[in-house]
Amino acid sequence: MKKCIQFYFDVGSPTAYLAYHRLDQLKKIYDFDLQFIPILLGGVFKSTGNSSPAMVPAKGQYMGKFDLPRFAKLYGIPLNLNPHFPINTLTLMRGAVFAQQNNILERYLDAVFESIWVRKKNLGVLAEVDATLAAADLNGQEIIEATKVQEIKDALVANTEDAIKRGVFGVPTFFVDNEMFFGQDRIQFIEVILSKLN
Repeated sequence: MKKCIQFYFDVGSPTAYLAYHRLDQLKKIYDFDLQFIPILLGGVFKSTGNSSPAMVPAKGQYMGKFDLPRFAKLYGIPLNLNPHFPINTLTLMRGAVFAQQNNILERYLDAVFESIWVRKKNLGVLAEVDATLAAADLNGQEIIEATKVQEIKDALVANTEDAIKRGVFGVPTFFVDNEMFFGQDRIQFIEVILSKLN
């Protein structure tokens, strides 16, 4: 039976960036459905009492110097740590909700993830968001305006609250048949599941 991977993410996470591209690689090998669920990581942290690994200086330094570059090299994915990290992603994640509702999510994520984690842009600045989306032939002003609409705001809140109810405490988080996997470095366990079906 074909599996569905539910992918809870926030574009401000470098590990979510790695996961996004690793899942895309796996789609070329295995047959599965991928459900993107944009959430606000700050809301998850606030509710669960969790915090970014970067808040522990030694861990943040280790991840930046060793762990993240190792996985980027393993996957063959470009990665440049962003000097503006952490970026306030509220507008970006509302934009992801709008993009998903309008069937342009992957184009949106390709542009936003590359801008943050390859080109090191500060997408906490709306002018940079607009420029990033325009360069990807997306209507930046339309998307930014949509992030002010209550329906879009409510949808992001609902996604985030649902994630917390399911036990999500960080991103990226994945569910396969209601089994939870946290962290892009756990995708290997999902691949084992997929390999048994193909």
